[in-house]
Amino acid sequence: MTQVVLTGGSGKLGRPVLSDLLDHGYSVTNVDFVRPKDDPCPFVRADLTDMGQAMEVLHQVDERHHGVDAVVHLAAMPAPGLAPGSELFRNNTFSTYNIFAAARHLGIRNVISASSETVLGLPFTVPPPYVPVDEEYPPQPQSAYALSKTVGEEMARHFCRWEPEMKILSLRFSNVMLVEDYAAFPGFDNDPALRKWNLWSYIDARDAAQAVRKGLEAPIKGAEVFIIANPDTVMSRPITELVAQFFPDVPWRHEVGPHQSMFSIEKARRLLGYEPQHSWRSEVPGAPGTPS
Repeated sequence: MTQVVLTGGSGKLGRPVLSDLLDHGYSVTNVDFVRPKDDPCPFVRADLTDMGQAMEVLHQVDERHHGVDAVVHLAAMPAPGLAPGSELFRNNTFSTYNIFAAARHLGIRNVISASSETVLGLPFTVPPPYVPVDEEYPPQPQSAYALSKTVGEEMARHFCRWEPEMKILSLRFSNVMLVEDYAAFPGFDNDPALRKWNLWSYIDARDAAQAVRKGLEAPIKGAEVFIIANPDTVMSRPITELVAQFFPDVPWRHEVGPHQSMFSIEKARRLLGYEPQHSWRSEVPGAPGTPS
């Protein structure tokens, strides 16, 4: 049984990841500030911006666990505006550095880290270089939050340069949605400008959890980044109409289906075996289109 430390396992993304790992036979310790109500696995409260605490939770915490095979690092301030930029940047970068460094010191070679769609240039006040967007163009952070995630990806590259046997996969999650969030989706058509900030993309939390597990199991070495999104948009209107309206000068890399996401997940499909299983269109009666 693989022993995993999951940081941020009490959060909106963390809870589905925790459930998915437990359902697939992993032994998990949840490290967070907030104890979940159902408390399905051992829990440790820790401040990961403190290196001593980060080191200890990846080594041994009393009877909770002794020795760790892998780390899933989701803990962070999860969006811009939740704290002053300097504090958000400090919290996210310090905790990520400490987790990577502690893993390296303790010989933990399998690390999954939550990056973000924001590194792609959100909210796209400067249009993307092309659509669908992918991992091929350099990060374009536009906020302290996005910068913290960009720095995390760069740190991953150097930790894996120092330790060639180490794997750190940075997953650029799109806007995480739970099933109960889908009731609002039909209303997005009333004002498509409200969702242009991330090219009308989203990720079902259950598919995000699948991506984490597939990342843990992938036979990859080194640092890699992956966009993790659902293959369809949040909209009923065809995506070609939306791009023509809001980004008329952005070039297309290839033809797409009417509801195909502008966040390419082809790399995750190819290297991780990631294949989303859920869509808002199957959760909301009468929703148009099917995932591409």
